[in-house]
Amino acid sequence: MAIQSNTQTYPKNHKKRRAAHSYAPQWVTATFFSTLLFSGLIHSSLALSQTSESTEQTQTAALPALNLAKHITLSGVSSGAYMAGQYHQAFAEHVSGVAMLAAGPVYCAQGDLRQALGHCMANPQAQPDLAAIEQALETLRAKGLLAPLSAITKSRVWIFSGTADQTVLPQVSAALAAQYAQWLPAEQLAYINDQPFAHHFPTDTANLTPCDQSVAPFIGSCQYDAAGKLLSYLLNKPVTRASAPTGQLYRINQHQLAPSSKAQLAEHGYAYIPAACAQGAACELHVSFHGCRQDASQIGEQYVRRTGLNAYADANQLVILYPQVEKSAFNPMGCWDWWGYSGADYLSKEGKQLQAVNQLIEAL
Repeated sequence: MAIQSNTQTYPKNHKKRRAAHSYAPQWVTATFFSTLLFSGLIHSSLALSQTSESTEQTQTAALPALNLAKHITLSGVSSGAYMAGQYHQAFAEHVSGVAMLAAGPVYCAQGDLRQALGHCMANPQAQPDLAAIEQALETLRAKGLLAPLSAITKSRVWIFSGTADQTVLPQVSAALAAQYAQWLPAEQLAYINDQPFAHHFPTDTANLTPCDQSVAPFIGSCQYDAAGKLLSYLLNKPVTRASAPTGQLYRINQHQLAPSSKAQLAEHGYAYIPAACAQGAACELHVSFHGCRQDASQIGEQYVRRTGLNAYADANQLVILYPQVEKSAFNPMGCWDWWGYSGADYLSKEGKQLQAVNQLIEAL
């Protein structure tokens, strides 16, 4: 059985939401981060800051009560893709699909910064050790610190790698596809690796990042609608989009909604809510993780407005949650933790960032 791919195949070796090696924070130096150039919620009684998608003006409002399905979908780019994969492993019982753009295997770094630099990014000799990774994941599953493999196998997974990506090389993303090919039937796995794009989130919107460059805001003008393609695959149905978003973008206080988010996530994140969802219609939740150098403190609201996800939210009754990670001395580029700066348990259900995101989801 083989995964869906445009140029190559891999053999198969083997809905309420809900190992590790040592790590050394002192290793997280300026040298590492100069290398790590990734494209880099809630009761109505809570007063939150609301941003109008059309006027981009901020006002104070209460978040509406939402009627959300118990299963969610996820997506992320770069470090956000690593984070989406980690959330999938920890809480797969509540995840029906995950899309990962420009990333390597889940737990590629294995809690070791040297491993991250040597095999999970731009090193031409990178060879992620899938056997060692799987052994570590099996140990965590046996301890109940990850979701059971049976839950993983029920998901749909969409993986994207640009052939001109010089930050996470295509061979590293190919290892991610091979990893998921071990777990999923071929019809549940899409691997897109035939587009000549650099390291960013590709869109069909003009006047953003040139498609052959990896520069801020890391949202590419590529005549390629990644948002629509990934959502259609994850939801397993054709999707349409509104000509212009008509819902509301809410600025949420992550620290109030998720106690675990303090010192891990930024004080504020975002949630895009279509009008129908705000009025109580049955809707689904999609969580989108930004990449390094894509949080609001560095590029404003461009990621939460420009990927194209919001237009699809309006037309398909989707609420989009955009968590925001906190910049720190160990994380000056605002990356999600995929190598262990937040603690040795960063991959498991006990990981601080995973707990914080899960609390945000539960708050919705």
